[in-house]
Amino acid sequence: MLKIDNLTAAYGKNVILKEVSLSEIKKGELTAVIGPNGTGKSTFFKAISGLLKSTSGDIILNGDNLASLNPETLAKRICYLPQSVNTTAALTAFEVVLLGLKFQSGWSVKDKDAKQVEKIFKILNIEHLSDQYIGDLSGGQQQLIWIAQAIIRSPEMLLLDEPTSALDLQHQLAVMDLLKVLTKKRNIVTMVALHDLNLAARYADKILVIKDGKLRAFGMTKDIFKTDIINETYNIEVEVQTQPAGNILVMPIRSKRELRAELL
Repeated sequence: MLKIDNLTAAYGKNVILKEVSLSEIKKGELTAVIGPNGTGKSTFFKAISGLLKSTSGDIILNGDNLASLNPETLAKRICYLPQSVNTTAALTAFEVVLLGLKFQSGWSVKDKDAKQVEKIFKILNIEHLSDQYIGDLSGGQQQLIWIAQAIIRSPEMLLLDEPTSALDLQHQLAVMDLLKVLTKKRNIVTMVALHDLNLAARYADKILVIKDGKLRAFGMTKDIFKTDIINETYNIEVEVQTQPAGNILVMPIRSKRELRAELL
């Protein structure tokens, strides 16, 4: 379970995140974090993971205040996957995922470790990438490898920042299906930053809305995906429909931001 009380974070004197509080995110729940670009979503994840020291506030995960944990323990309990991961290491995709596993249990590689990695590659249907060097893969292929590494670490909390941004539609759905099942099966807390509102509406148990560094809304998906909330958050006009099967569909109509077309 995750609770956050008055979390504030800054880069130097530039305050990005302002007194964010969450009553409760239960284990087994997938929460989508939505909001405009540059609004504080990535800073939120970095503050929770310990990569950015918060200015104030408390973050409680499964009864422990994260501020009391050393960096090594924190890194084992929380896995944060940023929007992009740059590496120049001469490692194969298999070795990259294996490193995520051995980070948890020491560096001696056993047969069972290799089998676990093979299983993850099979689940994501990326066995054909196994022996290729990570630097030779496309952006979408690399993203799948980093997702595989995050999953194999088996943390108490997953923080994934735009994990589907470089993926085609098939892989977007496959990855979100996997995250949904994994979150419930492992009984962990998963938070996923998404720009695709329909993906968020389809897969999230709860929605967290951040705008201008502040928490604007938090609750069950059906309660947050309302026309007025989405319009105000993104400065757009949308139509939100609930389909007969219960799925929520967000249909954009227009942006309220005027472009200076006369300057073209």
